[in-house]
Amino acid sequence: MSYDATRRSFFQGMFGSAAAVAMAQQALAQQDSPNGLPTRRLGRTNEQVSILCLGGWHIGAVEDKNEAIRIMHAAIDEGMTFFDNAWDYHDGGSEELMGRALSVEGKRDKVFLMTKNCERDYQGSMRNLDESLRRLKTDRIDLWQFHEMVYDSDPDWVFEKGGLKAALEAQKAGKVRYIGFTGHKDPSIHVKMLNKPYDWASAQMPVNVLDAHYRSFQKEAVPVCLARDVGVVGMKSLGGGAPKGEIPTKTSVTHEECRRYALSLPVSTLVVGILSMEELMAEVKIGRGFKPMDDETKAVLLSQVADVAGDGRHELFKSTQRFDGAHHRRQHGFAV
Repeated sequence: MSYDATRRSFFQGMFGSAAAVAMAQQALAQQDSPNGLPTRRLGRTNEQVSILCLGGWHIGAVEDKNEAIRIMHAAIDEGMTFFDNAWDYHDGGSEELMGRALSVEGKRDKVFLMTKNCERDYQGSMRNLDESLRRLKTDRIDLWQFHEMVYDSDPDWVFEKGGLKAALEAQKAGKVRYIGFTGHKDPSIHVKMLNKPYDWASAQMPVNVLDAHYRSFQKEAVPVCLARDVGVVGMKSLGGGAPKGEIPTKTSVTHEECRRYALSLPVSTLVVGILSMEELMAEVKIGRGFKPMDDETKAVLLSQVADVAGDGRHELFKSTQRFDGAHHRRQHGFAV
């Protein structure tokens, strides 16, 4: 069986319809980049973005801030030019650090910059945006995402409280180019957001081998994104809830296999956490010249984790409130 045929077979089982399979294959189409990392289309935006995205939380956790800046500059040189961030990462510290890195020698213009809005209302959203622009030392955000759609009421709040109104005004003013959303709790909340009366540019979600077995974003939310040409931004590809954020060691699934599995799904880019130059180069090595896994390899990986994946014991960002951000807990009246 040919490679394209096996890929169709896997996606047919996961997504069901032939139309979804065709859209998945289109989403996986890659372009070569002179910097080495392939690029993929970010949904309806038609932007070509690097298949690996530098994670904003982790870069803010690097102890030596000058080393963190060197890592970001090296990432750009290696072709990892999609940068992730959020208003609340390290109380704004991640944005400030990234702003320092991107303000050097025209680096900002080489990066597709994404950050996240943690508010749901109009005034709060505008305040988040102004503070993010100041910290990031830029006059525009390429992708601004409503952060942590993790409670069932969040999609309603974004529309009812004026958050989307603020985003649309910011877009009209040229401060924001594209608008999306994120979440890690339940794919039904993503589907609710996708069904709202707005054509989102992107949706960020967990994508990993465990996810296929429990509250599966890849089975429930990704097909809706494909049908509506919403770019999928993958995250938590190592499992996210286990020690050090990795897939349980008893499954024998490796770091590289986790990354390659996630990249073999129809994601536009995959956010990766990087804490050192060594980790950066290891991730670049995985992404450089990447080719999607064949069906058999993906099926083997899924079977290896089936016994420990079905009840959410390791994807704690889905099954508990432990990974819900403090800011968002306070919004909903939960203890921090």
